[in-house]
Amino acid sequence: MKVAGALLAQVLSDVAEYVIPGKTTLEINDIIERKMIASDLHPVCKGYGGYSWATCISLNDVVVHGVPSAKVVLKSGDFVKIDVAGSYKKYCADMARYFFVGEVSPQIKKIAAVAQRALDGAIDIIVPGKRISDVSAVIQKEVERHGFGVVRKFAGHGIGKDLHEDPEIPNFNDPDAVLGPILREGMTLAIEPMITERSYEIRVMSDGWTAKTLDGGIAAHVEDTVLVTHDGAEVLTRLKL
Repeated sequence: MKVAGALLAQVLSDVAEYVIPGKTTLEINDIIERKMIASDLHPVCKGYGGYSWATCISLNDVVVHGVPSAKVVLKSGDFVKIDVAGSYKKYCADMARYFFVGEVSPQIKKIAAVAQRALDGAIDIIVPGKRISDVSAVIQKEVERHGFGVVRKFAGHGIGKDLHEDPEIPNFNDPDAVLGPILREGMTLAIEPMITERSYEIRVMSDGWTAKTLDGGIAAHVEDTVLVTHDGAEVLTRLKL
């Protein structure tokens, strides 16, 4: 999983130069898929649940699961979120990064920064003995104190040989729910804040995948795969400096 995460992080870093005006989301998907295969990564999303692409590329008011398309052409001001999973020797890593196309609005920069801080804050508290609900609460508090919404219909997840494993990791803390699983050394988790400019309500489009904000507000999504160690969390999907 460490190898899968490092390779995937490099691929998504390398693709930044292609997220520019005039490129289609399908072109970007194909570039990422070629780079993954060249790196000995299997594109896990392709074929998963009937999905036909290696990545999900979501623009502006699309929260997650945006379908790559030759008809979606990037333009200056677009807020792009790319979600991709890859496996190496049958072990998975999952990550999402955001990209600004040309000049974007201050509001886009703000929601992107808040999503990143929510993710970083959640990772910072991970240690054996904490609960999933503690992670969820950190994300929700950071997001809502800036006036943004926390998506309820999708969540982070455990990850390993399968892309989606237990436990589910909500981005909000339900006070009526049980406290949730205790984190233990050796667990691997995909933590992914999905946040909205205004209402957290979403709708899935007719393609069965693309999830947009119900009110048309912009949305942000970031994700990392982490390993729970004895003294904290090791992030597997970030490049080592």
